[in-house]
Parts: sequence; C-alpha cells; structure tokens
Amino acid sequence: MPGTAPGWPAKLVSEGVVVRALRRSDADEWQAVRQRNHSWLQPWDATVPPGSVPRASSYKLVVKSLLHQAKQGQCLPFVIEVGGRFVGQVTVSNVARGSAQWASIGYWVSADVAGRGVAPRAVAQVIDHCFGPVGLHRIEICVRPENTNSLRVVEKLGLEQVGYAPRFLHIDGDWRDHRIFALTAEEAPEGVLARLSTHQSHQ
Repeated sequence: MPGTAPGWPAKLVSEGVVVRALRRSDADEWQAVRQRNHSWLQPWDATVPPGSVPRASSYKLVVKSLLHQAKQGQCLPFVIEVGGRFVGQVTVSNVARGSAQWASIGYWVSADVAGRGVAPRAVAQVIDHCFGPVGLHRIEICVRPENTNSLRVVEKLGLEQVGYAPRFLHIDGDWRDHRIFALTAEEAPEGVLARLSTHQSHQ
C-alpha cells in the first residue's frame, strides 16, 4: 500500500536492529509474540475504562486501524526485528501538524531481548526519522513511574522530563499516573542515535 504521508512507509537499520513498517502479513508472528509475552506486557498495556467502546483486540482489526491512520499521516506503526525475527513495536501516534508538528511514541519489546539495547536503538532510529523525513519538531514519550525498563530507554536517549500527569491513561485496568518526557529537534542536532552511541561509550 503506497504511503501518502511524509516518511511513510520506511525501513530503518542500525547495528542489527531493523525497524520497518507494520504489515498485514505479520499477523502470526505478532500473535505468537504477544501470547508468549502476555504476563511481561500486561502491566503496561492500555485498557479502556468501564462503559467505553472496547478496543480492537484481534491483529486483523488492530492492523487495519493502524494502517488506515498511517495512510492519513496520523501515525507510523513500526515493527522491530532482530535477526529477522519480530521482537516488538514502536508506534508514533497522535501526529499533529500545523503549528504543532509533534507526536507521541510508544514501544514494547519481547522479554527475551529486554536489556540488550534493542528498545533504545529502535526508538532512537524512529525519533531521528521523525525529525528528518517525517518533518516533526517535537517528540513526547509518556512512561508510568513504575516502568523501570521503559524509564531506562528515555534515560539512555537523553529525553528530559517535562511534566507529570496524574491518572493520565487507562492502563492494566485503572487510571495510571505518567511521567512525561520530550525532545525537540533543536535539542538533538546530531541525532538521537549518535547520542545513544555517546551514552554507551561512557558506560
């Protein structure tokens, strides 16, 4: 399906971490990874409050919605691959154009690649892509205070906390507080991948 939005579809590669556009044919792998990682991901998965319209749960419905939004330029749903294997996702959502030119990023990886630098490298590639071909100016990442794995990602990428949002999103069955991190293009003129490499060399 041809993209109609800037920078979409795209394939990004850095040191064995491949970030590419989500496809309908990813269904079997997506479901297998999600089922295998159910207990690992459940505490951080978005839910809907009682009385709301249920979220799409099947891959077919999820991907249909995401690809439609991507075609409209409202989101960029990426898959993370390592060694040719589906290991997670990075989704750029809530894309705002006009005078804002910003978006939010969410991500998850399979437990078997956690702690190996896969998530930071994938997110760094996506942020650089957003500041480059996509043409955005600001990226925001919201993280639950308890999510130490995700907090390490934003720390490695050098995002600063710009706010705290009580009861911000419905996650794992209740309204949860989130720390808000953000980065503008001017704050990373050398790119976020380069910043990640600098962070790693100082460890």
